[in-house]
Amino acid sequence: MQNKRDDIDKIKALLSITEVAGALGIDVSRGKFRCLHPMRHANGDRTPSVSISEEKGLFTCWVCQDMRGDVIELVKQARSCSFTEALGWLQTEFMSEASMIKSPVLKKEDPQLTSPTLLKKPAIPDISPEERMKVVLSFLKRLSLVDGTPAANWLAKRRIFKPAWDKMRLRYISDYSALNSSLLAEFDLETLQKVGLYNDRGNLRYYKHLLIFPYLDENVRSLFFQARTTDPNVIPKELNLKGEIPYPYNKVLLDKKPGWVFLCEGVVDTLTLIARQMDAVGVPGVKSFKPEWVRLFEEKKVVLCFDQDNPGREASEYVQALFQKAGIYSVPLGHGIEDERFKMKEGQDINDWFNQR
Repeated sequence: MQNKRDDIDKIKALLSITEVAGALGIDVSRGKFRCLHPMRHANGDRTPSVSISEEKGLFTCWVCQDMRGDVIELVKQARSCSFTEALGWLQTEFMSEASMIKSPVLKKEDPQLTSPTLLKKPAIPDISPEERMKVVLSFLKRLSLVDGTPAANWLAKRRIFKPAWDKMRLRYISDYSALNSSLLAEFDLETLQKVGLYNDRGNLRYYKHLLIFPYLDENVRSLFFQARTTDPNVIPKELNLKGEIPYPYNKVLLDKKPGWVFLCEGVVDTLTLIARQMDAVGVPGVKSFKPEWVRLFEEKKVVLCFDQDNPGREASEYVQALFQKAGIYSVPLGHGIEDERFKMKEGQDINDWFNQR
């Protein structure tokens, strides 16, 4: 047990908390970022309240008593996951996917523990939006259709079928090695790392996360995507493209025209409604909705479809307050329904709810 504690302490000492925050999609500026619980702050924490100490490897929110800790706690808070899942995510993000070990705790004798990958160092400078778009689109063009892949069966079991795959341009990495080689033949490694497709060890990040969900914009182009594993034993389940999430999933629906939209937590829930010909947009998680996205929903009426758990309810209240302040009508899913049989049960998400008997 003591060896495991030593391993964890060593990992925390070697990782840069600022780089980890960036990989989580948290926008850090001058050692500060907006709290992951903006609903607890006046004006949604418009002025960032969380400070990072790179030297100590700690973060502290000056409003929320429970929003503080080390790099592992930051992952737990940002991804709403367990300690073990947070360690697994750090392994996936900061180690070679081809050489990951099964245990969520690195062994002391593992040479990767002293790899330069884990050493604190300045982040690679940003890439221009034009070059970033070029690389992301080139990556997506190299991918296969979902038809006939293991992901097709995985989606079908969740009652998400081909019309939804095609509409949202879902893709699959059929040949990881060939994809890796072709990208390196067109772009230099530093460019691929700046975009976030490759990790610091020079490996394409999506070794086990082969199902790709592009985030389509109003021009039906994708500047961002989420990768998903279909293996239930892999932690974490999703990997976002590194960097700030630019807009909600299926942004094309936010066209400033009158109508209803369903706002979901997660891509799979959003696809569940899209598969049923419902106008749905999504956010990667309950803590990822940004106050500046409210303006995108102008002229819309919104049904909030977050998970039926405490984080989901807390996020629903927060987002509803943002919409109310902006004069946008919103209600939680199930509003006005009296019959308990038709309501989401505790712990359910949209996909669970639609697929229950």
